[in-house]
Amino acid sequence: MKRISSLCAALLLAVGSLAGCQTGGDSAGGASSVSAGSSQAVSASQPESSSGESSVQPEEPSEQGDEAMEKPVVYMTTDISAEGLMSVYEALGASPTENIAVKLSTGEPGSNYLRPELIGDLVQSFDDPTIVECNTAYGGQRANTAMHYQVAEDHGYTAIAHVDIMDENGSMTLPVTGGSNLTENYVGANFANYDYYVVLSHFKGHSMAGYGGAVKNISIGIASSEGKAHIHSGGTGGNMWGGDQDAFLESMAEAGKSVVDYLDGNILYINVMNRLSVDCDCDGSPAEPDMHDIGILASFDPVAVDQACVDLVYSAEDGDSLIQRIESRNGLHTLEHAEEIGLGSREYELVRIDQ
Repeated sequence: MKRISSLCAALLLAVGSLAGCQTGGDSAGGASSVSAGSSQAVSASQPESSSGESSVQPEEPSEQGDEAMEKPVVYMTTDISAEGLMSVYEALGASPTENIAVKLSTGEPGSNYLRPELIGDLVQSFDDPTIVECNTAYGGQRANTAMHYQVAEDHGYTAIAHVDIMDENGSMTLPVTGGSNLTENYVGANFANYDYYVVLSHFKGHSMAGYGGAVKNISIGIASSEGKAHIHSGGTGGNMWGGDQDAFLESMAEAGKSVVDYLDGNILYINVMNRLSVDCDCDGSPAEPDMHDIGILASFDPVAVDQACVDLVYSAEDGDSLIQRIESRNGLHTLEHAEEIGLGSREYELVRIDQ
């Protein structure tokens, strides 16, 4: 049975015009909430770890304000366009400075990668931005640096910004604190060249992780090819395809936390929920989506923005295929572990900016 999402509950309760806003200097787990005009605020409840269900908390007006202040804000628009992307980014009130990296997946040819016509205006709104990626640890056209740059050009990314395959010169090591699988994370050697990361993720299914969003983009996505194998093996260094599934999921959360700890708040996350295939952008022949596009979400908390996307999929009438993919891989365990180790919060305030 699908979860009863907090989004649906909040719409039924007609919560009106409460809203939250977060400023750009917060760490990934923190947020502050203020009035945001006529935007609607929706409080999301946390799905239980094993039952696949969520409980909707009744409203308590006398305590709601203090609760909302503690939850990270996730902004949402249903306008999946260059204008909608700019609007949801601007709602964050972020002020990236100095060397700005835009992290995305360049995608295999034939995949549902984020198109330059959607993201170009946002990318070019920054002063001298660089689109960053790392090589894959499997076959395909992005396992080799020269071929990867060609894919980036073919997909139109070099026309809107500089492109840097960050592990073309190898890896650098980030310490992992509080992890149960990893003690270190190997990211592209050029990772430290950038002061602020704007993480653009295409939210979709994934054959191994269940789904891919912000947490996967800052873990597997920023990991070098060496680091990808390390995460997939659950830190054992063994076969990256035959390791323990939960250890892999936990390792993604732990690798992501090492990135966030290093950047110390200089990072934000935007998830685009279109072309919601059960397959990832690493698949050159993905299954055709059988559910509708949903919108674009943005937050300073990677766990919150991914959880909000998951909740929206669970509340959709046509989300069965993607839900099955997520649950068949125990995909929610990544978010469970991420919250446990302090990467972010699974509870959040969802603020619709369309109104």
